[in-house]
Amino acid sequence: MSEELKNLKAEKVIDARGTACPGPLLEAKRGMAAVSMGGLMEVLSTEVGTTEDIPLWSKKVGHEYLGHFEEDGNYHIFVKRGK
Repeated sequence: MSEELKNLKAEKVIDARGTACPGPLLEAKRGMAAVSMGGLMEVLSTEVGTTEDIPLWSKKVGHEYLGHFEEDGNYHIFVKRGK
């Protein structure tokens, strides 16, 4: 699955590396406004908790969490805008 995710091209990339929770989630919430309906957002984070926060937030607000992968201490998290 991570190979498929690595090939995705996001419409918006949120670089939240180096920020502690809830920073990456807050940046993702703000950044989603710049993504078109059905568009893809990638969140970059060094905070492992983001891999749990983003899927929960996505489900709650109607976006589709596509998955994540870790590479060199960075988490790449993908969300498709649902509404």
